[in-house]
Amino acid sequence: MHRRLYLLLILVRLYFALQPSYLHPDENFQGPEVIAGSVFSYPVHLTWEFTSAHPVRSIFPLWPVYGLPMLLLRSVWPGTGQEEVAPSVVFWTLRVLMFILSFVLEDWAIHELVPSPRRRRAAILLVASSYVTWTFQTHTFSNSIETLLVAWCLVVIQRIVDDKHRSSIFASSLLGVLIPLGVFNRITFPAYLLIPGLRLLPHFMRQPFSLFAILFFGIATTGLAIITDTVYYTESAVTLSTLFRNPVITPWNNLRYNFDPSNLAEHGLHPYYQHVLANLPQLLGPAFLLLLSPIPTLRLASAVSGILVLSLFQHQEARFLLPAIPLILSSVQLPRRYPRAWITSWIAFNAFLGILMGTYHQGGIVPTQLFLANQPDATNALWWKTYSPPLWLLNGKNFELTTRDMMGAAPEALAAELSKLTPCDCDSVFANQNSSSRSSPAYVSNGHLHSDSAGTYLIAPFSATFLDQYSLSNTLSPQSALPPSSSSASSSPSSSSDPVEITVRFLNTNGYYSAQPPTLSSSDDKDTDSSSSSSSSPQADHFRLTRVWLYRNHLNLDDLDFASDGIWPTLRRVVGRRGLAAWRVTRECHPI
Repeated sequence: MHRRLYLLLILVRLYFALQPSYLHPDENFQGPEVIAGSVFSYPVHLTWEFTSAHPVRSIFPLWPVYGLPMLLLRSVWPGTGQEEVAPSVVFWTLRVLMFILSFVLEDWAIHELVPSPRRRRAAILLVASSYVTWTFQTHTFSNSIETLLVAWCLVVIQRIVDDKHRSSIFASSLLGVLIPLGVFNRITFPAYLLIPGLRLLPHFMRQPFSLFAILFFGIATTGLAIITDTVYYTESAVTLSTLFRNPVITPWNNLRYNFDPSNLAEHGLHPYYQHVLANLPQLLGPAFLLLLSPIPTLRLASAVSGILVLSLFQHQEARFLLPAIPLILSSVQLPRRYPRAWITSWIAFNAFLGILMGTYHQGGIVPTQLFLANQPDATNALWWKTYSPPLWLLNGKNFELTTRDMMGAAPEALAAELSKLTPCDCDSVFANQNSSSRSSPAYVSNGHLHSDSAGTYLIAPFSATFLDQYSLSNTLSPQSALPPSSSSASSSPSSSSDPVEITVRFLNTNGYYSAQPPTLSSSDDKDTDSSSSSSSSPQADHFRLTRVWLYRNHLNLDDLDFASDGIWPTLRRVVGRRGLAAWRVTRECHPI
């Protein structure tokens, strides 16, 4: 029975691994986005962690996890008859890889760490039925890699300790490699090994060669990591002198950064009890109550030490505790009283959060980014009330497409930005133009030169009712939303050979075209704030939002506003109007 149930849970895990949910931007920007820019020709966006004067993220652990699969894809892909691997193929390959790592390494580690067959079956089923395993562990988080490294360090420590008559050179050497790999992946890694590491001290007294093997391979792996990071972050050629004088030691930079409270304040400060009283119940659900009578194990001691150390830092996110979850679930026992009620609550809790986090949570970002990559007219994309999208999925489109992240911007700021970037709808303006003319209309608006082929797209949750006042009643298909000039130009046999004359017309302050650039009065020059605020209304902006894309499996929890709207109206709006939409944005202009 338990084998069939375990097989079913594996299929559930695979299902969620193949869902495009987007749990946190770090699953992209701290891993695949970085390596994709090095292996392929995709333009990428590197966050501050990789671009600051003292980078805090190591490139070293990313290569074996993400770099090797990408290099393998790049080497075998020409056999398919295509020149370069599509980003979508790389994305789903990494998801399948994370599923395999979770299924093989995590479950195997639990099998090794729990000696009792009866408790082992219960532990594996608990871990396999947790939504944390279905979602977080199948995504490309550094925390997910940390979970595997912590589990296997505990396995190796157990093997070393159990072999009392030999030095266990191989296991000791493996531990010497895993520890630096974990430290360079996340500096929180050693917190989970504090108590288990104490078990090695008597063994080192009996078998000193074991300690020598750990130190030798640990120093060698650390040196390789420092060399890799120094070469990556140093613009000039790296020499032996550079490695000794100016080495890039990212864990040390990360530690210094996190010890500065002002730095942590930029990411959000939490109370010291956040992990224990909020994050653990969020991850464990009904299993949190089982901690009242746990099974005392080394696994539980490892989880407790990690949680206590992480609680000393005031920036506390739930995913920081991922390594502790399988250790805790393998150290609890089902309640003897009302076991069916507990099992029912466990299934309901994980089913609800599995569907929410594994399918709907920001689930439209990846499909929408793939949609934008295929829009020939897209030159500007404004993302509002969503996480930052993975730019490498644009497949080179970001050479001509500028992505603007306006996640927390006020509606007025969004309207002002759209006013600055959006080209006018010139179809009616130039409808009477001589059809035999080779001129392609263009105009200057807000100091920027635009042409008919420029397209601005707004990507926002469909539940954002602020946008309803700008939306057209009809919904066009993606192709019909493109400007006629772009489609006609591609079908015209002479468009590629004949010279194109650009007719520049300026948009004056009244919304009309003229042949001369507008002049600003002193009052206009001084009061830019008032003009931008007044242009946020539909009457001033004359926005037209034509919806060209809608991905329904998307929920935006940041759009919940129970305080202002009430509980039921908020749920009816966010859930009833779920989805991530893309609108093509134009502004009405009138000829003179």
